[in-house]
Parts: sequence; C-alpha cells; structure tokens
Amino acid sequence: MNASLTIRNAELVLPGRIERADVSVINGRIYAIGYGIPDVGDVINAEGLYLLPGIIDPQVHFREPGADHKEDLHSGSCAAAAGGVTSYLDMPNNVPPVITRQQMAEKKQLAAEKSVVNYGFFMGATSENLDELNAVENVCGIKIFMGSSTGDLLVDNPVVLERIFANGSRLIAVHAEDESVLQTNKDLLNDFSDVRIHSRLRDESAALRATKIAVRLSLQYQRRLHILHLTTEDECDFLRTLPREHRISTEVCPQHFTLTVPECYQKLGTLAQMNPPLRTKRHADALWQALKDGIIDCIATDHAPHTLAEKDQPYGKAPSGMPGVETSLALLLDRVNRNDCTLQEVAFWMSESPAKLYRMKGKGRIEVGQDADLVLVDLTLKKTVTNGELNTRVNWSPYHGMELRGWPVRTIVNGQTVFLNGEVDESVRGREICFAR
Repeated sequence: MNASLTIRNAELVLPGRIERADVSVINGRIYAIGYGIPDVGDVINAEGLYLLPGIIDPQVHFREPGADHKEDLHSGSCAAAAGGVTSYLDMPNNVPPVITRQQMAEKKQLAAEKSVVNYGFFMGATSENLDELNAVENVCGIKIFMGSSTGDLLVDNPVVLERIFANGSRLIAVHAEDESVLQTNKDLLNDFSDVRIHSRLRDESAALRATKIAVRLSLQYQRRLHILHLTTEDECDFLRTLPREHRISTEVCPQHFTLTVPECYQKLGTLAQMNPPLRTKRHADALWQALKDGIIDCIATDHAPHTLAEKDQPYGKAPSGMPGVETSLALLLDRVNRNDCTLQEVAFWMSESPAKLYRMKGKGRIEVGQDADLVLVDLTLKKTVTNGELNTRVNWSPYHGMELRGWPVRTIVNGQTVFLNGEVDESVRGREICFAR
C-alpha cells in the first residue's frame, strides 16, 4: 500500500501554536511542511480540519492472548484507529501473563500479524522474573501491580519491590493500590452486595500509600517511575511536593475526570466498576487541575473491555474495567470546544508527552523526519456515543448517550490511511514502536 501522501490546507497543531500549512509524506515519514511543496501520492484537502500528531494511548488491555472473546489485538487496534490513536502500549496481564522473553516474542508476532496501528508492550513483573525483566528487548517498561486487580500478577512483598527497583534501568510503571490496605478494608466491610462499596474498598488511602512507596523507591534508586491512572487529590497534592530533580511521571484516564460517584454507580451499576475506582467530583476536579498544571504528564485510557454479560453480574462477580480507547480523543476535543483546554494541550498530553516519557523513536510531533502518524479532526462534528456502533469487540461504552463535539475523521499510520469517515481499513498493519533505553 502507498505510504506517500500530501495533506493540503490543514491547521497544524504544533508545540505552542497552530499554523496553516501543507504536509507531504514519503515512505511513511513526514518529508516536508510548508507551502508550495509538490504533490506526492494521494492528495488530501483538509480545509477546515485540524491536523494533530497521532494519539498515543500508553495504557490498554487488548486481552490477547487468553481472553480474545472480549478483545484481541486486531479489534482493539481497530477501535484505536477509529479514535485517532495511532500507537498503543499494551499491558501484560494476559492468560498466561507475559513474564518471559519467549512470551513477549510470541505477543509481538501476534501484533505484527493483526494490529492495524503501531504497538508496544509492557513486561509483567513477578517475584521471580527479575532476569527476564532486564534481559527482554525493546519493551516500553516493566509493569508492577502493587495491589491485586485483574489477572494473576501481584507484587506486594517489600523485599521483592525493592529488588526490582534496585536492579536495572528500564522504566517501571505501577498500578498503585496498596494490597495491605485493600485487605484491611475488605475485613472491615460487611455488605458486598452493592457496587457502591467498590470505591470504599479501594479507597484513597490505598492509592496514596502505594504511590508514596513507589516514589520513595524511585528516589532512593534513581529509577524511572510512571504512576499509572492517578485517581485522587491526595496523590496530586503529594506529587506537588516532590524535589525538583526526580524521575517520576504520571497519567490520568478521562473517566477519572469525567465520571463521578455516586452518580455513575446509580446510572451504570457494575459498568462503572474499575480499578482504581471512580471517585467523587472533588477528586475529578483536582485531577483535571493537576493535568493543567503539569503535575500529571499525560492521558491514558486503561482500556479494559469486558462483555456486557460479564459485567451484568452481581458485585463481587462482575470484573473491573471499561473500554475507552475509541472515545478518549473525542472527550478531550469536546473540552476544547467548551474552552476547558486548547488543542495544543491535547496534542501534548496525548502524543508528545507519552512519546517523550517512553522514549519512543519518531513519535509524538509533527516534524520533518518523524513517522507520519497523524490524525485529522473536525472540531464541529457532533456525534453521540452509542452502544452497538463501536469498533471495540464488547461494543459498549460508559459514555453511551453522551453527545460530544469534535471527532477524528481520518487516522494515518506510517503514511497510510487506516480510518476514514467512520470506516477502518482492516488491511493496514502498524509497526512495533522502537524504544530508546
């Protein structure tokens, strides 16, 4: 397929500014930016549209191998493409969990065969696989579950945690919920029949305690640390106190500043159940402010699909997690239209910053020489999120019924159009992201 094209008359979203210009792409890379550049390949008239660097979702669970009835690397990547996401980082809590070099090689092969956008993977940490963590090639980082969540991965032994932080140089990403607090809360609670108990079981203290432990180890061993899906004002306030020179970053998911409890539990029931949980408006507002202030570095979705049948079980049996990769950009574009943020901030939070944090080669900005991962968005387009009309295999969204203004209309991966006006070209294949150590 031709990986060369020319985009005319677009409003380019560049660091700190928006500039009307043309872009040419040759062999999958940005070749020229400006006016009067010659046509190459297909010519796209982008009049009235904004061109952003392709969105990078640095936390998804595409469920393959082991649970592809919920999602696989093909269906998940199609959902990503429809959402303007050109690259994703997938988590290791598969069945079996990805904790060896051989398992990682097999997963990369599956992605090469099936993924319509670019891909990278985390390696899962256990109490016994330190050598594998440090020897595996070209992964975005090591994933540590400090509290039990979905899957079999859990590292809550302080000695093991310290050993992982003390040995190696690869970025460590943590699911920061303290297992001892979770177990204490479970012992104190009597009634587990109502999903509203979920946010009390996995309360703010569990998140803050785990975050403090991870930050202490990062500072002690000068280890790069990324705190996944931040959820509390308490953690934001703590991160504001860090010394100027640190190697710690964090992210927030749109659902944690968009959906609040108890309203969402009343409306959605177990569909609103996820780990870490949704919280009250106070926390949602604090997360948004921390993102605006630069305390939180980027946006991820924690796209974690389960079927409606699985979610439609009583609390205690229903699994935690919700889909989100397909709607994240639209949620932020809607906020641009409400003057809550700018397109430049969206491009930074959702592309430039994750590319920089994970040291991705050729990603994150619209620049000559960069990979031609791009998304054209129409800020005037209004659509209602509707169950049954999505690309994710589970085909439901916690935002069902929400009208959003501003949507991606064309997604380009390595110079190839993979999504155009509602349709995914399932023949396109992405590439493995290259990570600098």
